[in-house]
Formats: sequence, structure tokens, C-alpha cells
Amino acid sequence: MEKANWSSPVAGFIILGLSAYPKLEKIFFVLILLMYLVILLGNGVLILVTVLDSHLHTPMYFFLANLSLLDICYTTSSVPLVLDSFLTPRKTISFSACAVQMFLSFAMGATECVLLGMMAFDRYVAICNPLRYPVVMSKAAYVPMAVSSWAIGCTASVVHTSLTIQLPFCGNNVINHLACELLAVLKLACTDISINVISMGVANVIFLVVPVLFIFVSYVFIIATILRIPSAEGRRKAFSTCSAHFTVVVIFYGTLFFMYTKPKSKDTLGNDKEDLSDKLIPLFYGVVTPMLNPIIYSLRNKDVKAAVKNLVAQKCFTQ
Repeated sequence: MEKANWSSPVAGFIILGLSAYPKLEKIFFVLILLMYLVILLGNGVLILVTVLDSHLHTPMYFFLANLSLLDICYTTSSVPLVLDSFLTPRKTISFSACAVQMFLSFAMGATECVLLGMMAFDRYVAICNPLRYPVVMSKAAYVPMAVSSWAIGCTASVVHTSLTIQLPFCGNNVINHLACELLAVLKLACTDISINVISMGVANVIFLVVPVLFIFVSYVFIIATILRIPSAEGRRKAFSTCSAHFTVVVIFYGTLFFMYTKPKSKDTLGNDKEDLSDKLIPLFYGVVTPMLNPIIYSLRNKDVKAAVKNLVAQKCFTQ
């Protein structure tokens, strides 16, 4: 049986990135570096306060800590290499490093899709069945839910990455993207990729359509329950407990759907602009969204703000 992957003539890939826009490379290097530092700081602080503050040892904040860890892992799998490519004239990456990057980016993205669905279920139980919340969302339930999110995302990524690296790449090793993105690498294969296309279609249904429908139905019940609360103050408090999650969901899935449903321009003169937008939109999805998550949860959540203040006060007091 012929080996189709590691025996192929391609030992590595050349990532075009923004090489056609040298001035933009310098600008985006500074912007992305600053955003990456904010991601590490913001999400790191959220993880720290949820671990150290006993008041935050609840299912909602446990899921939030997992979301923050996901954002750190997702950006770290690609951003350092993207930053390096902005400074390096020869933008190359080995075959194995590309495979690792594809695995990590797909795994973290898929896991986040599932985790956001789990978080919607948590908010549904908290709002619609508050008396049963301690029983339904016990530690014996929410820990396996989070673990299963990681397991499902990583398993799906192993399948798709394995299918991709087994393809033959016959010399064409130029990736017209900012990183080793799965779909960009599939375009370089010199064989039939129908199995990969079908598997990606199934993955889109599992990780995009199903979680969105689940979240949508959950929020229909949540909103209906909130509207039945007699007092305005009660409705405000109930909505504030899920508004941060809803905002994150809109940004996360809104960017994804815009990225994959954006119409292609038929104007050949606009190909360069379209090519640039095809690279910058995933960049927004991969950097800006993880940066906004801790900001949204911090600004909209008094418990998180109180925990951060207590942590800072304790640090200052010990010094």
C-alpha cells in the first residue's frame, strides 16, 4: 500500500500571510501582539480568580474558566507563528508543525462550540428551574460536561487532521493564509478530497448547526421565563445572569457564519481586496473574539469584578 503523506515531496509549507502588504505586516504585528498580551492577561486573570475565590466555585464560573483556557490555547496555537511570519522574510513551516497547528486550532474551535452549548444549558436550568439547579448542575454533572466538551473537540480534530495529513501534496506548498488552516491546506492536495469535504460538512452540522439550535431553543425558554417575572428588578437580575454569555455567543457564531457565508466577489479587479478580507476576517475570529470574552464577562458581572478587586487587595496587603 502506497504511503500518501510523509513520503510526499512536500516537507513543509510556505505561508503567504500578508507578504503582499509589507506595510500592513508592521501595523498588524503591533496590533496582534498587543491583543495577544490582553488575551493572556484577561483570560489568565479570569482563570486565577475562579480558582482562588470560593464564591466563584459554581458551574457557571467553572465553564467560564474552561472558556478562558480555551481562548489562551487557541490563540497560542497560531498567534506566535503569525507574529513570527510578519518579521521573517521566508515564511516557512514544517509539515509536522503545520499538522500540530491544524489539530490545535480545530480542536479548540470545536471544543468552544460545544462548551458554549453547555453554558447555555447551565443558564437555562438556572433561570427556568432554579429550585432544581443545585441537583441538576451538581459537581458530578458539570465537570463531566466540561471534560466531554474537550474530548469531543479533540477527537473530531484527530479525525480531520489525520484525514488531511494522509493526502498527497505534489509540490504545491504555498498556503495563501495567515496560518496552517485546515481548509487552506486541503486546497493544496493533488487528489480527490471528497471524503474530507463530507467529513467537514458533518463537522459543521455537529459543531455549528446543532449548538446554535440548542442555544437558540434554550434562550427562547430563558426569555419566556424572564418575561413572566412580575417585577422589573427581578427581570433585570435574571437577564444580567445570562447577558454576558449571550453576547459572547453572538460575537463567536456571528463571526463564524459571516466568515463562511460571505459572498465571493465576481469583480476580478477586487480579487486583491477579497483575498485580504479572507485573511483578516479569520484573524478577527481568532484574536479579537478571545480578547473580548474576558472583557465582556468582567464588565457585565459584579461577582467577577468583586473577585478581581479582592485579589488585587490581597496582593497589595501582602506586600
